[in-house]
Amino acid sequence: MTTTTARTAPARPRRTLALPGLVRATLRLHRWALWFLLLLVAVAAGATLWIYGWGTDAAFTEFVRRGCVDAVTGDSCDFAGPAYTRYDTAEDISGGLINLLPLLAALWAGAALIGRELENGTAQLAWTQSVSPARWLAAQLAVPAVLITAGTLLLALLHHLAWGAHAELFRGRGPRQWHDNSNYFANGALVPAYALLGLAVGALMGLLVRRSMAALGTTFFAFLTLEFVISLLRPYLWPVETLTSKNGYPDYIGMVVDDGALTSTGKHITDPICVADTQCLARHDVVGYYRDYHPSSHFWPLQLMETGLVLALAAAATAAAFWLLRRRTV
Repeated sequence: MTTTTARTAPARPRRTLALPGLVRATLRLHRWALWFLLLLVAVAAGATLWIYGWGTDAAFTEFVRRGCVDAVTGDSCDFAGPAYTRYDTAEDISGGLINLLPLLAALWAGAALIGRELENGTAQLAWTQSVSPARWLAAQLAVPAVLITAGTLLLALLHHLAWGAHAELFRGRGPRQWHDNSNYFANGALVPAYALLGLAVGALMGLLVRRSMAALGTTFFAFLTLEFVISLLRPYLWPVETLTSKNGYPDYIGMVVDDGALTSTGKHITDPICVADTQCLARHDVVGYYRDYHPSSHFWPLQLMETGLVLALAAAATAAAFWLLRRRTV
């Protein structure tokens, strides 16, 4: 008589949603920075949504009540009413926080994410636990990159939505223009791009100096210098358009890049400031004036060109950080 023994299949390993060890460790180690980022995003998003929902409508209603729709000159159109003051304050908070985020990302990356870990020996300890230096750095950069990109992209989308409401109502007649530094920066793809550049520059500076406070200072100056140089290049990233006039300068209708006087041959020269002096005008052969500018239709071409430049610099800084880490740990 034979007995049949039931064979049980081996239990399959259960799939879990647990995060990889390095990711979990990075989130736990820098949890206070994560909470601070969430608070910053929440405040900026709240101010931006207020602008979009009630602030713009109230400011425009006050604008119309003062008779400023067809003409924006005179004491009654100084944008100093209570509704516009509240709107202006909320816009300063929203735009200021959005503009500040990339610098904060750079300082945090240099001082805490990389510099402090190297200074305290935490990074070296991780390298002895079957974690290669390159893998450690990849986790240190990838986790905050995802979180910072998500937060800044959300803020940029919300600000662009609020700006669309402002542009639709005011139609260029308000004091805020699309090419103002704060609006230009916050309304497009530059916010996440500069945040990633800040993260990469901070990591590179942290690896260079290997001390938190020193990394804080070097990152501050390195990132602001890069940001300043790129801002100087901004108007030249896309071909300008030119307006000319025989009687004085053309109106300001966009981002002005250059202006001056025109000669009879069409040459652009520096304005000799002759005003109405006909002898002076004849001596310098001035027959009119020009103004090189970017209209509002150039917003996205300029944004995308600058975003590509910033991302290329971020990729270069990241590659330099990995090269430097490999060179120092071989």
